[in-house]
Amino acid sequence: MNRLADATSPYLLQHADNPVDWWPWCDEAFAEAKRRDVPVLISVGYAACHWCHVMAHESFENEQVGALLNDNFVSIKVDREERPDVDAVYMTATQAMTGQGGWPMTVFATPDGTPFFCGTYFPRANFTRLLQSVTTAWRDQRDEVLRQGAAVVEAIGGAQAVGGPTAPLDGPLLDAAAGNLAGGYDETNGGFGGAPKFPPHMNLLFLLRHHQRTGDPRSLEIVRHTAEAMARGGIYDQLAGGFARYSVDAHWTVPHFEKMLYDNALLLRVYTQLWRLTGDPLARRVARDTARFLADELHRAGEGFASALDADTEGVEGLTYAWTPAQLVEALGDEDGRWAADLFAVTEEGSFEHGTSVLRLARDVDDAAPEIRGRWQRVVGQLLAARDTRPQPARDDKVVAAWNGLAITAIVEFLQVAAVYASPQDEDANLMDGVTIVADGAMRDAAEHLAKVHVVDGRLRRVSRDGKVGEPAGVLEDYGCVAEAFCALHQLTGEGRWLTVAGQLLDTALERFAAPGGAFYDTADDAEQLVARPADPTDNATPSGRSALVAGLVAYSALTGQTRYREAAEAALATVAPIVGRHARFAGYAATVGEALLSGPYEIAVATDDPAGDPLVAAAHRHAPPGAVVVAGLPDQPGVPLLADRPLVDGRSAAYVCRGFVCQRPVTSVDELVAELG
Repeated sequence: MNRLADATSPYLLQHADNPVDWWPWCDEAFAEAKRRDVPVLISVGYAACHWCHVMAHESFENEQVGALLNDNFVSIKVDREERPDVDAVYMTATQAMTGQGGWPMTVFATPDGTPFFCGTYFPRANFTRLLQSVTTAWRDQRDEVLRQGAAVVEAIGGAQAVGGPTAPLDGPLLDAAAGNLAGGYDETNGGFGGAPKFPPHMNLLFLLRHHQRTGDPRSLEIVRHTAEAMARGGIYDQLAGGFARYSVDAHWTVPHFEKMLYDNALLLRVYTQLWRLTGDPLARRVARDTARFLADELHRAGEGFASALDADTEGVEGLTYAWTPAQLVEALGDEDGRWAADLFAVTEEGSFEHGTSVLRLARDVDDAAPEIRGRWQRVVGQLLAARDTRPQPARDDKVVAAWNGLAITAIVEFLQVAAVYASPQDEDANLMDGVTIVADGAMRDAAEHLAKVHVVDGRLRRVSRDGKVGEPAGVLEDYGCVAEAFCALHQLTGEGRWLTVAGQLLDTALERFAAPGGAFYDTADDAEQLVARPADPTDNATPSGRSALVAGLVAYSALTGQTRYREAAEAALATVAPIVGRHARFAGYAATVGEALLSGPYEIAVATDDPAGDPLVAAAHRHAPPGAVVVAGLPDQPGVPLLADRPLVDGRSAAYVCRGFVCQRPVTSVDELVAELG
């Protein structure tokens, strides 16, 4: 009996027709294993995962494999995005046993959940032999299996332990982190390390803030080079915008085609801030088109942002996205087809599979002559229309609280910068206006959905789908990312209700997730007890729960003037500081927030009756130091602490600048404000 038909997770629903008697993660599954005295198979993956699909087709859709599993195991299917706590615990076990991890993750455990054998993808023949071997070991070597499980639990308990050395996250340490990143920089291709190469969004955010605080030209050059290399590579969708999960090579040419919400949200922040600080036209274009991708491709009306677009189309990776020269000619005609092949590096040999190529931008277009840019935009439109007639990748449409928080924060920053640079003289002014309108609407829609659907009895739930909230409780990253997002939305709108909800979420996190020594667990004190309580301080594909919470605490403290939230943030960052110093690549978001604290962060209040059009507001956003908060509006509005007791000056707009709760005199001119922020 397969029990996945009523799941909210698209990943679980993909397995609802398997001949495997799947259970969702639940106490009843483990009770059934205990009743039958059989081991548990825990299979963890996610909807957009290519090799998860491969293992499903090879093994879980196979009748003989299904019979082996049903006769000898209780099989549990887990969506890692829905239950990151379960994933974290068993991924630590997998890494401890094999030295590596990934998805699909394949774990064999006792009926109490203790893992005793772990792996990732297994071809069907290997998986069949493994099932037979585990069955034999469980029957004939039970004591050895249990001893191995106990050793694994001891190992993962140590790996997830809190406590340990702490240090202030100060200037010298952040300088060292920037130097550490520069030392591992790929001078030729941008980014860090070799293949596969992931977009280092959080490290780039840190380096942008570090450059702004210190003036370090090396940090800015790393960001500019990497941002351009990614934007011109195949990892970036040259037609519709948006970034794939990673590049299978070291030079950003061939992507793993899944597009994740969290990557695109964090990269939108990178390109937006690069645009703000430099005015770079490439950064402007990529920020605009990434915001459009989020609004057009991932937003679900009346809900939030979907999690991902699949890596596969009809079981084939890249089917939607790859081109041959002949296909370009068919879509564009002979002359434009040859021109597009040169522009997008599409060759007869191909850069991908079977003589196809992934589109890359082989020529500079952002600084080209107007007629070249016009031709390029026309070609892009025609190719996109042709591509839309192809089969399209599936969308994982569950709404994840933390990732929607990241998207809200990113779009708020994009809207603020777009307003600063708005000019009706721009050749694409109408396009930019259209993108800001749809992105703003999608962002507000997502925020309302989180507040009304995901907050249940004052607590966050992790996921929803089709307007219905799921059962999994929010983990620490959900509380941190959503609180930071609501603080950003409070700044954009001047509405006090967003700040109120942010404070409630932070209070819950401080009460329910706190660990000794200023650290935090990833699960609440009343959450389901797993074989270990996860507390991972490292930033990986997304900010760690600890880093995300610190970001929310810092913003909320600056917006409200309540120092206890800042003190909690500083204590938590001190537990991560040793990682920042030694392994900066795995602490990018922590370092990003550390730069904000070291900068102040600045608190900028603009008393004005025209927050959308006041030059003081534009100057505040244009010149805001790292992590600064900016609120504009009429004085003494309810629920807006930063505007309390901050009147207009002689009937004129006035900017009030504070840093670390110490305030300067109000200023009424842009030049004076820029000088105070300099």
